[in-house]
Amino acid sequence: MAVVPYKHEPFTDFSVEENKQAIREAIKQVEADLGGEYPLIIGGERITTEDKIVSVNPANKKEIIGYVSKANKELAEKAMKVADETFETWRKSDPKFRADILFRAAAIVRRRKLEFTAHLIKEGGKPWKEADADVAEGIDFMEYYGRQMLKIKDGAEVNSRPIEHNQFHYIPLGVGVVISPWNFLFAIMTGTTVAAMVTGNTVLLKPASTTPVIAYKLMEVLEEAGMPKGVINYIPGPGSEVGDYLVDHPRTRFVSFTGSRDVGTRIFERAAVVQDGQKWLKRTIIEMGGKDTIVVDKEADLELAAESIVQSAFGFSGQKCSACSRAVIHEDVYDQVKDRVAALTKKLTVGNTSDPSNIFMGPVIDQGAYDKIMSYIEIGKKEGELLVGGTGEDSKGWFINPTVFADVDPEARIMQEEIFGPVVALTKAKDFDHAIEIANNTDYGLTGAVITNNRVHLEQAREDFHVGNLYFNRGCTAAIVGYQPFGGFNMSGTDSKAGGPDYLIQHMQGKTTSEML
Repeated sequence: MAVVPYKHEPFTDFSVEENKQAIREAIKQVEADLGGEYPLIIGGERITTEDKIVSVNPANKKEIIGYVSKANKELAEKAMKVADETFETWRKSDPKFRADILFRAAAIVRRRKLEFTAHLIKEGGKPWKEADADVAEGIDFMEYYGRQMLKIKDGAEVNSRPIEHNQFHYIPLGVGVVISPWNFLFAIMTGTTVAAMVTGNTVLLKPASTTPVIAYKLMEVLEEAGMPKGVINYIPGPGSEVGDYLVDHPRTRFVSFTGSRDVGTRIFERAAVVQDGQKWLKRTIIEMGGKDTIVVDKEADLELAAESIVQSAFGFSGQKCSACSRAVIHEDVYDQVKDRVAALTKKLTVGNTSDPSNIFMGPVIDQGAYDKIMSYIEIGKKEGELLVGGTGEDSKGWFINPTVFADVDPEARIMQEEIFGPVVALTKAKDFDHAIEIANNTDYGLTGAVITNNRVHLEQAREDFHVGNLYFNRGCTAAIVGYQPFGGFNMSGTDSKAGGPDYLIQHMQGKTTSEML
């Protein structure tokens, strides 16, 4: 039976009063469950520990989302043994069986979409639209990877001869450690986890310590969808203890990580060391960060340019690896774009995202993020002209006002270092060649955008703007699964292209069999 084509999960229109009321009710439902306790899940067994991770609402520090049991080395070892044993049966399971689990799980989340959206509003501090898109993307990952598995399950065609029959197919790798981030707390966590699972691997899931409850809820969904025990094991815990232990473990076959450059490079280095008893070279699937640029040409729709900069810089408070943190603007239109960016930024509202009057920007994730971003704002005040923002408030939640700096040198720190917050720096270029040169002058290469009506310049950027995801005449965020495979160059990671046609293969290895006839 042919696989039914899939188009991405539609976004919810919150301008419709019925949808507004529905999300308010879902938020109330989630609030009624706040402060619950969540155990580890190892081999299907619920394990409660005395030591807890406390997940809080970043918009209201006093509001506790849940108390999550914390894994340690001993429990990580227990999970590794379970996953290693389970792999021997799971690797031989029918790919259709695995895909069907994802299709059912996607349907369950779709039915409960508002509930999951409300949870992301609370645990991640996401605005309504951002939370809704995050859940939709998680659904898309399950649907897309299920279908991709069915496409590659029989391998690829190779040549045979009259004297022999040759076959080429993919087999799973083994036990994978999935370390997921807090910013796309449902989408990326779901995508990285189910990609490893549907390809026949077993998984040790270590979600971000700031957002572990939503990962537990995914586990419940997958169990309801029929996932066998031990296939995915839920073991939140500190990276310095659990993360390092599992990355170093000789039975770990691959590590899938999304997060900061510092942690990503550290994982890459540790995974390269062959441990005693290790038979393989560990594979790493790493997505780290970006210093993403929107280039505005003199032949551009300047209103589109300003809107694209503001939306890409300040959506989810700039806490996206794809966020626009630099805008390089042709000197002939620089002042016009600068003034319009400032005007649009001043209109943005900031506050608790549970409140419908504050649905554009919510908090940053925690005190560490708040302190880091505010320190960069202080650096920015010395490196450029502060046009808008520059202030924050952390008494109730971690709120930072959207901040725009102008006339910043391309080599300045706020033009070079990833801030991961609502800060954008503007600089001018003398011509388009100069703009592309500036756009390429960072260690990163994740996303970028070019706003121009000059077709020659678009084609030049296609060749010379060195990023994994390049967008023309739109912002540099919001890749859609199956439409814009996502991943970056250089220090942005291994360019694994999540949501793309070759992503699953990175969790597998090719095997050739040849039979003499």
